[in-house]
Amino acid sequence: MSTTTTQAPPAAPAPPAPPAPIKAKQRLGDRVFSGTALAAGIIILVVLAAVAAFLIVQSIPAFAPDTSDNHILAGESFWEYVGPLAFGTVWASLIALLIATPISIGIALFISHYAPRRLAGVLGYIIDLLAAVPSVVFGLWGGLVLAPMLQPIYAWLNANANWIPIFGGQVSSTGKTIMTASLVLAVMVIPIMTAICREVFLQTPKLHEEAALALGATRWEMVRMAVLPFARGGMVSAVMLALGRALGETMAVTMVLSPAAVYSFLVLTATNPTPIPANIALAFPEAHDTGVNTLIATGLILFIVTFAVNAVARWIVSRRAEFSGAN
Repeated sequence: MSTTTTQAPPAAPAPPAPPAPIKAKQRLGDRVFSGTALAAGIIILVVLAAVAAFLIVQSIPAFAPDTSDNHILAGESFWEYVGPLAFGTVWASLIALLIATPISIGIALFISHYAPRRLAGVLGYIIDLLAAVPSVVFGLWGGLVLAPMLQPIYAWLNANANWIPIFGGQVSSTGKTIMTASLVLAVMVIPIMTAICREVFLQTPKLHEEAALALGATRWEMVRMAVLPFARGGMVSAVMLALGRALGETMAVTMVLSPAAVYSFLVLTATNPTPIPANIALAFPEAHDTGVNTLIATGLILFIVTFAVNAVARWIVSRRAEFSGAN
């Protein structure tokens, strides 16, 4: 009786070791550029943190419960003082955006999709040139030219359209109202909004536009179906950037408005809520001691409002990124 022995199968060969990763040789210029970009990003964060820390530390005396020695507050609490100022800031900026947004989008669409190339280049140059005009020039124009020119129009609106609540009240005899200030702000933010919208519209894929036209769409239908949905995120960014400019504008509003610390939605009267930047510019030369801290505290409120506006804009753009040119 013979016994058979079974041999074990030979062991499988070990898998080859993965090749060592190829390390790209870093040149000195690459390292310098990378370090410079990193330093620039860190500097932005450091400056932002330093500004926030300065505003918070310097604002603390303004929140003291006893305001008898504060000549700015004059016996009021800080929140009673800053409330009308914050309202005036937001109200003037919103009116400016309501005026500037459709005009800016219309100009950007005309330049990008309707105007001949030569005319579009000239119009784009003129719009960009408006952004370089100093705000004090806009303020002089608004106070000396625009306000007297608009006063008869305000009187007509007050007499014939006073059934609209914002056109009621006693009309201003000088034309220096929050409506005039908002119109000046609108002119100031139109170049920024138009430039951003124009660049976003030009980034629309040509295949999308040609496909819409090939299916029989008119020029406006192509813009509505292909361009505007693609550019929605960019348009929101443009509006929010313009809102940030309007919120922080100082000289133009200071030179146009007749200020008052009131809550009022009336846009044609001489009693107008004062925005925070204009109030700081008007009151700072005579401020001293805790009055300076109070004005810095109002600047902190403006800083928080502007930061919140930008945060909301980033949230809106991130939600629409997959449907627009933001990706």
